[in-house]
Amino acid sequence: MGFTTGLLGGFTLTSAIIYFSLEIHARNRLHQATLLRQQALILHNVVTPQALAPPPVSREVRAGMWETAKDRWNAELEGNVRKLQSTDWSAVGYRLEESVSSAWRRAFEKGREVAPEPPK
Repeated sequence: MGFTTGLLGGFTLTSAIIYFSLEIHARNRLHQATLLRQQALILHNVVTPQALAPPPVSREVRAGMWETAKDRWNAELEGNVRKLQSTDWSAVGYRLEESVSSAWRRAFEKGREVAPEPPK
């Protein structure tokens, strides 16, 4: 091994050892700083607790035109079914009977007015 290769080899080895030592030292310091911040935050929260974060807002996805049309159709159908269920059918039948009987009476009264009296 010559002078130049020995010098370069020693320089490379020394540089690598110093670089890795400094890198390990920097990472250890970074890890220690993170741990100290966490511990300080824990101690600070013991003294003055932080307010709880509000629950996340639910995300609404707007429906498309087809879904909106189906929703409107279903709402109208539901309203009609409720109307049918809440109807008093006996009152409807009574009104229908009254209107049919009054129409029948009027038809026969007009028929009597138009038709001549039969001879006696």
